[in-house]
Amino acid sequence: MSLADELLADLEEAAEEEEGGSYGEEEEEPAIEDVQEETQLDLSGDSVKSIAKLWDSKMFAEIMMKIEEYISKQAKASEVMGPVEAAPEYRVIVDANNLTVEIENELNIIHKFIRDKYSKRFPELESLVPNALDYIRTVKELGNSLDKCKNNENLQQILTNATIMVVSVTASTTQGQQLSEEELERLEEACDMALELNASKHRIYEYVESRMSFIAPNLSIIIGASTAAKIMGVAGGLTNLSKMPACNIMLLGAQRKTLSGFSSTSVLPHTGYIYHSDIVQSLPPDLRRKAARLVAAKCTLAARVDSFHESTEGKVGYELKDEIERKFDKWQEPPPVKQVKPLPAPLDGQRKKRGGRRYRKMKERLGLTEIRKQANRMSFGEIEEDAYQEDLGFSLGHLGKSGSGRVRQTQVNEATKARISKTLQRTLQKQSVVYGGKSTIRDRSSGTASSVAFTPLQGLRL
Repeated sequence: MSLADELLADLEEAAEEEEGGSYGEEEEEPAIEDVQEETQLDLSGDSVKSIAKLWDSKMFAEIMMKIEEYISKQAKASEVMGPVEAAPEYRVIVDANNLTVEIENELNIIHKFIRDKYSKRFPELESLVPNALDYIRTVKELGNSLDKCKNNENLQQILTNATIMVVSVTASTTQGQQLSEEELERLEEACDMALELNASKHRIYEYVESRMSFIAPNLSIIIGASTAAKIMGVAGGLTNLSKMPACNIMLLGAQRKTLSGFSSTSVLPHTGYIYHSDIVQSLPPDLRRKAARLVAAKCTLAARVDSFHESTEGKVGYELKDEIERKFDKWQEPPPVKQVKPLPAPLDGQRKKRGGRRYRKMKERLGLTEIRKQANRMSFGEIEEDAYQEDLGFSLGHLGKSGSGRVRQTQVNEATKARISKTLQRTLQKQSVVYGGKSTIRDRSSGTASSVAFTPLQGLRL
């Protein structure tokens, strides 16, 4: 092989490699470009049907047709036999319940389409009417002429009087431009589609609620027919739901969200369909997690009752719901008022007191005498003489007056005066006869002294 042939061969191989690399890149790039083109079409579509395709889908038409058929039949609860999953209507209920989620997403897409198109005419309306359905109804009612805000009965049924006043004032000063007839027709078409989808969603809710009362009456009573259908659809049927523990039922429908760059406090972990049900959301935020655990436990019991087709009238469901509501009321009761309690009894008990005539007499004899009372009594504002004349500050009180030179005798209480027994009196009389003389006996209680005469012993020789 010559040098020229080798050079040509190398060039061919290089060309093939470039073609292969470009082919691989073409396989990857068109996929990304197609997605980008689709998103661009979604954002800048002229017609609402280019982005909202659920209304014209075959699946939506089939489910709505089956719902109308089953509504016209009005099956009875006695016809539900065997496992619930075997019934053909059960699949329709699950599909209809999932369809409501798709309708919600479709309404959000249509709302964004209408908002982008109508911002040319009235850009301030988006901030004045935040609700999607109210915004769509308002756009359909106002259209291209913003003067319809004043004295409009249809608009009063959609918005409050205060909101209508703010909208009318803002509409008079808006910088928006007039819409063309084609743009106005597209907006009206989008509004009609959104309102029809909303009516279909309410129709599905009514059907699901009517049929869940036959399939799972007790479960529907506790958390509502819509939430019961959702957790049944996620669990894979009523039989599988009845086999699940309460901690797993509480997590059914939980969504994991990764909000990069945002605070994680806005994400509620371990919260599913039961947490977002009406019975749990009616409580304050600090009690909702606790309430979700309680409701999940009662839903487990109700699902097991429904799986065996017992209590078809919903008696068990009403009992469980009453128990839940009683506990909710107990949690929300105000704390009891603190009562003012008296001080506790002292540890030292009262001393044991003796009683009786003997004890009273002893207390009277050892009590404060009248003389001591008079000595302790002082007259304020008068200068009294010291009893010992030594400036000790001890005076006689009311016993005597200064300058009298004597102690005034106080009247002795006969009840408290010490008495001498008759035996002691006879003994003293004998001693006075034998020894003679006098002996002084002092009354301790009254402070007085009494003298007893003693005579010399007769016939005593010295």
